[in-house]
Amino acid sequence: MTTVTENEILIRTGPNTALGVVFRQYWIPFLQLSDLPEPDCAPVRVTLLSEKLIAFRDSNGDIGLIDEFCAHRRVSLWFGRNEEGGIRCPYHGWKFDTKGNCLEIPSLPGDTKTCAKVKLKHYPCIEKGGVIWTYMGPEENRPDEPNFEWAVVADENRYVNRRLQECNYLQAMEGGIDGAHVSWLHRGALDNEPMRIGSKGAEYQRDAAPEITIQDSPAGIMIGARRSAEDGQSYWRITPWIMPWYTIVPPYGDHALHGHAWVPIDDENCYAWTFTHHPARPLSEEEHVQLASPEGIYAELIPGTHRTVANKENDYFMDREAQKSGKTYSGVRGIAMQDASLQESAGPIVERSEEFLCTSDTAIVMARRKLLKTAKEFAETESPPPGVAAVDQRIRSASYVWPESATLDEVVQDVIDAGAEPGTQHMSI
Repeated sequence: MTTVTENEILIRTGPNTALGVVFRQYWIPFLQLSDLPEPDCAPVRVTLLSEKLIAFRDSNGDIGLIDEFCAHRRVSLWFGRNEEGGIRCPYHGWKFDTKGNCLEIPSLPGDTKTCAKVKLKHYPCIEKGGVIWTYMGPEENRPDEPNFEWAVVADENRYVNRRLQECNYLQAMEGGIDGAHVSWLHRGALDNEPMRIGSKGAEYQRDAAPEITIQDSPAGIMIGARRSAEDGQSYWRITPWIMPWYTIVPPYGDHALHGHAWVPIDDENCYAWTFTHHPARPLSEEEHVQLASPEGIYAELIPGTHRTVANKENDYFMDREAQKSGKTYSGVRGIAMQDASLQESAGPIVERSEEFLCTSDTAIVMARRKLLKTAKEFAETESPPPGVAAVDQRIRSASYVWPESATLDEVVQDVIDAGAEPGTQHMSI
């Protein structure tokens, strides 16, 4: 059982919290490139790990992520003018660059000394894999750039999006490492999800009682879900959980690979990122159409926002007839919203001391323990946490048939070997 004290450590990610300090050691995805499409475009409000910030692209194309509030009278710079190499507060004209430096105080013309004393908090940013990333930790600890396979394949091999999820990051992320729920919650959806259709794996996954085994890894944990297959073989689905909040979903046939990240906005909301890529070929036009389908792992968004059309205000368009007929097991359409509806239904923060966990929850228990252990060790040693090293991020998922005698260690080694060379085909049926 997770105690009240442990739960508090796990869910709090603001400044100076145990895990908040750890999470600031990583490069964090926070915007898509399309959010800041061109120099001097409109700034974007960003709340990240409970810090209120503003992002903008200056006249040179450089990206700034700075304190949202002007150093003068603390009004929001979202109302500012992004022009001529900086963002200018419309209240009194104070101007700041992408590094938070004060460039101009109009009421003090020529007073460079006062300008030099004024500085807003800022965080460095990079662009990679269709995503804008930031690093919020000490400069001396800044890690190498992200090395996830989806972030380094050619642009035409990748599709990325994100949606608001109205709950703490942990309960959303735990859904991603819970292999047992798929055969129940997504029953019915397996028949309609475009990126699973025609695969043998979708048939095997109807087995609702997989054997779950876990292996520790330098980046996090490897989760094995084994189901029976024909001729004395076993169907394995291998899901890597990479700290602090990434999972890579086992693929189906030659369909593309999917990954998720659950990035805390604050303690009661997160962004659910989804990354789709194929390591060996561009995504087809048909696949782009399929990815836009609300039947799958991407959800329809309210235009101009990252909030889903189906949400808790409209009960996710619950369809009791579809539930009763078996078209969908939960009555909610689409894999993404089936997950979100139940995770949000538990409230913004789950009271984990009241849970009753069982053997199918082994991966969830192990992930919590690893997060708690990492928080403790980092507080004591400040050594790099798991998953920070670029080499540890280059790992794939797999779904394949192995001999019944194969152990998780053997299966994981096969997966690691198969994905060692960029551009090679993934292991999937």
